[in-house]
Amino acid sequence: MSNAVAVCHGEFGRAAIYQLDKTIIKHAHREGHLIFHVDDAAGVVEVGEETHPLTGDHCVAVSPWEPHSFHLAEGRTSVCLVLYIKPMWFLENSESAEFSLMFGAQRLTLTPVIRDLVNRLTTLLLDNEDEAAFDKLLFGLTKACFDLSWVDSDDARRRWARRRFSDFRVRRSLRHIQETMSDDIDMETLARSVGLSRPHFFKLFKQYMGVTPNVYLNTLRSERAIDDLLQTEKTVTEIAFELGFSSQASFTRFFSSNVGIAPSEYRRVAHVSRGGFPMMGKPVRLSGMPAAE
Repeated sequence: MSNAVAVCHGEFGRAAIYQLDKTIIKHAHREGHLIFHVDDAAGVVEVGEETHPLTGDHCVAVSPWEPHSFHLAEGRTSVCLVLYIKPMWFLENSESAEFSLMFGAQRLTLTPVIRDLVNRLTTLLLDNEDEAAFDKLLFGLTKACFDLSWVDSDDARRRWARRRFSDFRVRRSLRHIQETMSDDIDMETLARSVGLSRPHFFKLFKQYMGVTPNVYLNTLRSERAIDDLLQTEKTVTEIAFELGFSSQASFTRFFSSNVGIAPSEYRRVAHVSRGGFPMMGKPVRLSGMPAAE
């Protein structure tokens, strides 16, 4: 069963080390997303229509709201460092970022600098040492990957990055989904409320957001569930019913498929602090991991 080795939440977003042994279905995040292979078997990340091997030599960069999924051969296990970086945190801490964490390329070849930052950040998460260095390393790794992603990218990608959220009908539908995410949203009715047919609405929504309305809704529900797990005393069953699920079992299947681990496991491992440092989960031994400096 997949489990979280360490998870921390902070002003930057979320950083986690996951030990995965199953597929994570197509989903999306409002954050910029970086995925690094740390140990055991290599996996495959599908971003949009592209498939990228996740190995010790390459990482995968996923822009906010880009649909993606994770795949692993049956019977194998993969340990990954996974970052979910809030676009505004990155933009506020960067002197040169232009696209609020839109990446210019999805598959990045690890440079010696990036590889060193991955090793050091992973060590900090595992050993819970040198909390003061965490945010600095996290930003340095994100910025190095962001800059590398735009080295060979074309103008079409830049134009796409700039036009997100520009259609008023899409923006209106986003507000409606956010306000009614716990209800059984009828997409036909939602399309009519913004003056479009269902096929035209789905096409326009995906054109500007990069995901379908259903994937967007699943993202909001996952985020709300994580917030409730970490910041309230609600039971998993209470969270499930408040989000519109018919049972705890159906919510657990949804959460596991979209986040990678069960909600009870996530609550047990994750920790929130202003310093953004983790509570340790199940121990895992990694090969060749250097000590943090």
